[in-house]
This record gives sequence, structure tokens and C-alpha cells, in this order.
Amino acid sequence: METIRLDGSFDRYEDLLSLILSSFAYMDGRIDPPSSAHALTVASLRQKAVDEIAFAVTTGRELLGCIFCKPEPDCLYIGKLAVAPKAQGGGVGRMLLAVAEETARTLALPALRLQTRIELAENHATFAAWGFVETGRTAHPGFTRPASIEMRKRL
Repeated sequence: METIRLDGSFDRYEDLLSLILSSFAYMDGRIDPPSSAHALTVASLRQKAVDEIAFAVTTGRELLGCIFCKPEPDCLYIGKLAVAPKAQGGGVGRMLLAVAEETARTLALPALRLQTRIELAENHATFAAWGFVETGRTAHPGFTRPASIEMRKRL
């Protein structure tokens, strides 16, 4: 397995979109509102890779996972952390987290931040095992109840 940067030479955005949608599919019918992954397109992913710092884990030509990182004043925000269903439990997520931590340190940012949906208790447990702690809960626009948990990991 190899970690690559999604830079100007990356040209597999259709495959990347398929990876994200397949890895987020288990959320369908479980979370409300639905995942923002459904709003992604090849064009929006291409722009997201320009606007943010993105990486993928590959084996040969196969995409196994991805992560998008966005620098904020006091942390590196992690979004669209996705691991192909058949690769889950094989260390891909840890590889992606490691590259996010390295990126944060390079940018002199002291923490990672992410959001996960309240309904996805298995994600909370995974992120806690990776060193993240809950720091807040947020409601999506138009909702009165919290729908997401914010978590941080100090580096």
C-alpha cells in the first residue's frame, strides 16, 4: 500500500467518487440529514482537491481510501475520510490519519478536528481509539437537534 498526494497529476476522480460513495453507503437510511457525499460530483471533487490537501491510499491502480484536509487557524480539519469497504480493518484509515498528522505538524497546527454523525456509534469508537475526544455537538441547518459530534486529537 502506498499513500499518494492528490495533486495536478491525479486524474481518477470518477474512481475517487465511487470510493467515497461506496464507503459512505452504510450511512444511507441511518443518518438524517443524508451524507453530503451524495452532493459530490467529479467536478466538485477535483475542485476540493485544489482547495484542500488530499491524499489517497493505493495498491497498484486500486484506490483503497482517501482523506481531505483543510487547514484552520488552530487545527487541521479532516473531511471525507473514506476507506473502501473491502479494505476496512486493514490499516488504510490509520495510514490516512498518519499523513494528516504529518501534514498538521508540517503546518505547525497542534490538532486534528473532524465531525461524525451522532447515529454512527462505531465511528465514535474508532476515532476515540485513534486518540480523538468529543469537543462538541452541532445541528445541521434546519435541524433543532444535534446531528454531528465534533472530535479533536491533540498532536
